[in-house]
Amino acid sequence: MSESNSNHSDSSNERLIYTRSTPKENQAKTKSNTSVLAAQIKLPIFTAIALGVGMIFGARFFGGNGDAFSSSLVGFGDLQTEESASDQAKKMRQVLSYIEDYYVDTVNLGDITDDGIKEMLSKLDPHTSYIPAKDVEIMNSQLEGDFEGIGVEFVLFEDTIQVIMPIPNSPSSKAGIEAGDRIIKVDETPVANIKIDNRKVFDLLRGKKNSKVNLTLFRPYQNKELVVTVERGTIPTSTVEVGYMLTPKTGYIKVSRFGMNTFKEFETQLNKLLREGMKELVLDLRGNPGGYMDQAVKIVDELLAGKEMIVYTDGKKDRFDSEEKAHRKGNFEEGAVVVLLNEGSASASEIVAGALQDNDRALIVGRRSFGKGLVQKPITLRDGSEMRLTISRYYTPSGRSIQKPYSDTTDYGLEIMERYTNGELYHADSSKMDIEKKYKTTHGRIVYGSGGIMPDIFVPRDTSYFTPYVDSLYSKNVVRNWTSTYYNLNKENFKAMKLKEFVSSFKIDKDLEDNFLNFAANQKIVFNNSEYQISRAFILNQIKASLGKLNWQYEGYYPVFNQEDKEIKVALENLGKAEALKKYYLIKE
Repeated sequence: MSESNSNHSDSSNERLIYTRSTPKENQAKTKSNTSVLAAQIKLPIFTAIALGVGMIFGARFFGGNGDAFSSSLVGFGDLQTEESASDQAKKMRQVLSYIEDYYVDTVNLGDITDDGIKEMLSKLDPHTSYIPAKDVEIMNSQLEGDFEGIGVEFVLFEDTIQVIMPIPNSPSSKAGIEAGDRIIKVDETPVANIKIDNRKVFDLLRGKKNSKVNLTLFRPYQNKELVVTVERGTIPTSTVEVGYMLTPKTGYIKVSRFGMNTFKEFETQLNKLLREGMKELVLDLRGNPGGYMDQAVKIVDELLAGKEMIVYTDGKKDRFDSEEKAHRKGNFEEGAVVVLLNEGSASASEIVAGALQDNDRALIVGRRSFGKGLVQKPITLRDGSEMRLTISRYYTPSGRSIQKPYSDTTDYGLEIMERYTNGELYHADSSKMDIEKKYKTTHGRIVYGSGGIMPDIFVPRDTSYFTPYVDSLYSKNVVRNWTSTYYNLNKENFKAMKLKEFVSSFKIDKDLEDNFLNFAANQKIVFNNSEYQISRAFILNQIKASLGKLNWQYEGYYPVFNQEDKEIKVALENLGKAEALKKYYLIKE
């Protein structure tokens, strides 16, 4: 996790949410029988499955229209009759007044009100939500572009802030903070072993540009404490993590989320790859939870020729009905495209995949996507808190709603876990997609609605390297600790190395491997040779990829990590099918 950016929302812009969000146990009430759901799960690569909570991000609605729905106004008159809303509001005020005047104990009316709003909204659908004022900035921060802070990527491990890496050329990097450092005090505030949470870390590390903060660090490989003064600055963020050539003619672009500048970042990487000779593209949207809708639409438009439909929405009010079509000449309208999806790909990611699939523009490879097709409007309340209200559904060009059912809210929160238990992540025929809801692409291929985007080519989740030994390594943070130590001790050698040389020639030799295993043993990881041999290729690949990330960021990580990625291999093996689909797509009636 990195420091969160500041959010300066413009109430003149229409902002809708196209991202998976916090699952809630509730009873859904929908306008039609196209009911649906969403829940977020964090799927750590190496550890046991754990249900997680998704960040809720704001999204711009097709370029925005300040007259459509001002986020500074509640607008109850449009949602139900003014008299009805007014009567209910009076009842709530009456209850709060009686509590304040008569209740036997002292209570916090703000907390009671917040809890009441949350409970009320929980009766609507899984994505309508309430965010207290203190949390709004953090909830929006990952998509809002640059932010002001010290510039570190960190993780909370064993109740300590551990630096994964300083962001290159950031204030923290310039101050000498290193990967693996533990932050134990911020100015005079102790932050280790106090049950600190991410919110508190953000509050302490972020701050106005040019302001200063003193950090007390513990550096494990030197076994010493040191104090550094960091002058905060503007920290750039990137949502397109990398673009590089997988083969002499196949490019790869990884989009982690759809933020404010995603299309510009995508366009930069696309044009770079075109200059390097790219003829085919693998677009990786795995684990992408969504984000700004206009950025997703622009990426589709860059790949889709003509004036084809990209997405449309249907809401209770006509002004929430809209459609987006391709309208400009893109730089990659004819090259073969493969899109990678998985169970972590949600909302805006699904819109991209659905538009390209329905228009026969791309081959979809991977596993069924998350399944979120509800659109939320952020409404700023007078105290700065925010209500995110579902105001429409979106549909792919063929008419599919990809929203999965949410009438059973218990199942809704556990649905991703169920994909593990029912075998869906390992067998395509275990999917619970509603095969009765058939739709056709532009040229007649059958696709399905109500429950995410089904891939054209299914790839089971790779668990071949899962062993108790590899799980213990990651649960104890051994790989990260060893790589940060080794990198810091050999930093000058890495700095002198070229990236291509590292990717092609750097090896984890026997001495390095033994060094790592001894380090793990010193961390009380019990060695099991049979398990290690099963996981060995994965572990060594992770070590090398992690070293690459520390020196070249994601440009040094993905070219190594993807060498062992089975879904990448399947994508490359099926580029011929993508090429055939491309020719099919180019047939104009």
